[in-house]
Amino acid sequence: MQHGKHEPTARTTIRGRDGAPRADDGRNRADDGPDRTAAHSRSGQHEHARGRVRARRGRRERHRALRRDVPAVVGLLADDEDFAVMRRYPTFAFDDHPDYLRHAEGLLKALAAQCGHTTVALFDPEEFAHYCRETGLDPDSSASRSRYTAEVAATGPTVAYTGQPLDELVPLLLDRTARHATWQYATSLLDALGSGPDRGPDRGEDAGRSAFRRASGLLAGLLDGAGPGTHHLVCSVPAEEGEQLLAVLHTTRPADAPAVLDSFEAAEFTAVLAVGVALESPGGVVLRTSGPGIPDRLHGWRLHGGRLLALTEAEVFSAYCTDAGTGEPLSPEPGVEYRAGFDVDGEHP
Repeated sequence: MQHGKHEPTARTTIRGRDGAPRADDGRNRADDGPDRTAAHSRSGQHEHARGRVRARRGRRERHRALRRDVPAVVGLLADDEDFAVMRRYPTFAFDDHPDYLRHAEGLLKALAAQCGHTTVALFDPEEFAHYCRETGLDPDSSASRSRYTAEVAATGPTVAYTGQPLDELVPLLLDRTARHATWQYATSLLDALGSGPDRGPDRGEDAGRSAFRRASGLLAGLLDGAGPGTHHLVCSVPAEEGEQLLAVLHTTRPADAPAVLDSFEAAEFTAVLAVGVALESPGGVVLRTSGPGIPDRLHGWRLHGGRLLALTEAEVFSAYCTDAGTGEPLSPEPGVEYRAGFDVDGEHP
């Protein structure tokens, strides 16, 4: 044995997972346990984070789905004067009506983009102030304005927003609001008539209800006699204290089916006619019928003693061809036939 030389150090051959030998350089590899444990921990954390993201995304989707089922209501200040009244409230953020309308239209478009149903109601500052006094609410509050808008939409006229521009929506909203006011006034007059053996067209029956029933029969008689076509009816009745009630009804009747009526227009028309029947007012009804390929036909009636009496052809011509303000004659409308009214049976069901 030669003492001046070093003996080679013993090395352990370690085979990898593929079976190939690899040398152990003396460092502790201890089957790589700590590294694999850390990798598994990081993988679990990532999966947990992805789960939280999926849960948040699911909550947002459910929230959006629920929001699409909730209707929206917008109270619109359509009139310059009404807008000016609202400027007295410091919490009302606008000072320019056209700018307000632009923002209102933008809001309507945003609500429509969320796929929900949106209705528009007319915001009346005077009615709003009265509502706040009655309910004890502070009128200078967004919460009070939104609560009033919800009440108006629940009980009054509204227009569904379907993407139409405001210059189409506003006239429709104003027309419906005026119709609703006429209907309210007419029904209040009928309600105030009371009952008794000497009141109403039928002895002992509630006068308002009796008049409404009679007016419903008159309307049915008008539609039956008008026949197929597109019909435009106007009823004008002077009411109490110089008020003039005016109702308009549009309807289409196919040749083989009953007339198609808008329920609210029919109720308003019937209520106004019922006022004339109940009060025995000297009002009247005119009917214009149109059809493809034929001239328009004009008929007329006058109210007398709670009945509709047909006008003659000459009376219909005179009514349409005379200026109501000056009494001067007007030229006949081309393509129109002036015809006498027909008999109306007021006892239709």
